[in-house]
Amino acid sequence: MHRRHFLSTAAAASATLASPTLVRAAAEPFTLMEHLQPRDVKIARKHKFEPGQIVVTLDAFYLYHMQDERNAIRYGVAVGKEGLNFRGVATIDRKVEWPSWTPTREMIERDPGYARWEDGMPGGPNNPLGSRALYLYQDGKDTLFRIHGTNVPQSVGTPSSNGCIRMYNPHVEHLFNVVPLGTKVLVM
Repeated sequence: MHRRHFLSTAAAASATLASPTLVRAAAEPFTLMEHLQPRDVKIARKHKFEPGQIVVTLDAFYLYHMQDERNAIRYGVAVGKEGLNFRGVATIDRKVEWPSWTPTREMIERDPGYARWEDGMPGGPNNPLGSRALYLYQDGKDTLFRIHGTNVPQSVGTPSSNGCIRMYNPHVEHLFNVVPLGTKVLVM
């Protein structure tokens, strides 16, 4: 799917998926803010990012999927709370639909309520990793950080995760489908 087709499809679907009312389990309406919707953006020449690369700007709450050296699709994201973020270069070495979730030891120490999932939570709509997960690796080793969907879409645009990069489920599903394994990710 080309980005223009995705963006026009996303715009047309916005009445049902992207920005409009989404009924959550608690039946609370939710609207994703316009500036967090996917959009084509130009990138300054000075950055010299590679086509296909993913760039995450933690302070701005955006993920950029580079289409070429100057053009990207920008998505709104949620990032980690203060002091919990991954920064650096990684590659996507694993991709999973409806991933299971196992909190890390550090997460359980911060929130003992997570202990009930120490053996893992199966994938599904109530799972905090949402509908898709892209696993970040460095030198063949899992960093334990992910780009993933969320069952809390109102967190997009905020510092609210345990360090992972959260995306609105329809947006991470599109990204999941277009980025191959080995994709370079820069988180800054």
